[in-house]
Amino acid sequence: MKKFISGSLLLLILILGLSLLVTNGYASPLSKLDAEQVIRGAQLYDDWTKVVVPAPTLTGNQPIWSQQTTSTLGGVDTWRCVSCHGWDYKGSEGAFRSGPNYTGFPGIYAARTKDASELEGILGGANGEAHDFQAYMGDGDVQALVAFIQNGLIEDDEFIDPISLKVLGGDLANGLTLYSGTCAQCHGEDGRQIQFRYEGQNINLGKLAMQDPWRFLHRTRFGTARAPEMVIGANLGWTAQEGRDVLLYAQTLPTGMETANTPSIGEQTPGNAQQPGGPASNIFTGILTALGAIATGLLFAVIIGAILIGIILLVVWFLRGRK
Repeated sequence: MKKFISGSLLLLILILGLSLLVTNGYASPLSKLDAEQVIRGAQLYDDWTKVVVPAPTLTGNQPIWSQQTTSTLGGVDTWRCVSCHGWDYKGSEGAFRSGPNYTGFPGIYAARTKDASELEGILGGANGEAHDFQAYMGDGDVQALVAFIQNGLIEDDEFIDPISLKVLGGDLANGLTLYSGTCAQCHGEDGRQIQFRYEGQNINLGKLAMQDPWRFLHRTRFGTARAPEMVIGANLGWTAQEGRDVLLYAQTLPTGMETANTPSIGEQTPGNAQQPGGPASNIFTGILTALGAIATGLLFAVIIGAILIGIILLVVWFLRGRK
């Protein structure tokens, strides 16, 4: 009986441990080969035109792009998976539900439960000829994309505030440690060493973390297709939560949008410089002030008196003239 209880307890501990790994995201028990496939698939999702060999020759917009009229993207960007399905993998039901990136196309998050053959068929145009990517990718690339969809998609919405886009919870100190030990070598301590092209402008890491946290998380975990030298969080053994910790810290970096706060009138500190005017500060200035006031009063009385005398003389002259 004791052996049965001990065995059951051990099994329960193992189950809980595995469930925690799965909850943390890509820290699930994948083999090294599987992990490499997921990472490659994630980079293909980011921009497969920079990953496949030989590089494809693409002209115009991706055929499926004509089914939407809201996004102003054009050319090679319309061929990227992320342009339709988003960095949070939810398409029109996620961060791309509005704004300049809205296309109306669905996400892929729900597709992670489909079997491999069905996903390969979708990538080969089974649901529409316009979505046939197998003509441009080899079998290994298609399988890597499928591996990413099945094993690499992570739900981050519950950790990101939908209004402020800031990370909810997390360990700021751990994010600082991970950032300083890895990311700062290329991005710099303040995140300004590398500039990114984002929606027509150049921005630094802090601003990217604030404006598009899902893109930050995807590339922190799996690298970026356009910078193969970037350190990959999944290769470092970072869990999904550790990736969020790094994002939390990155959101504290300078964004380039900071402005000097001008204090309100009540917050301003009075200066020491003496201002002109104001009450007398000693007896001498008090006497001068009094004399000045008297002189001003006398001058005003003289002017008023002269005006009155002039009016009286004018009236007398007028009356005499009529007689």
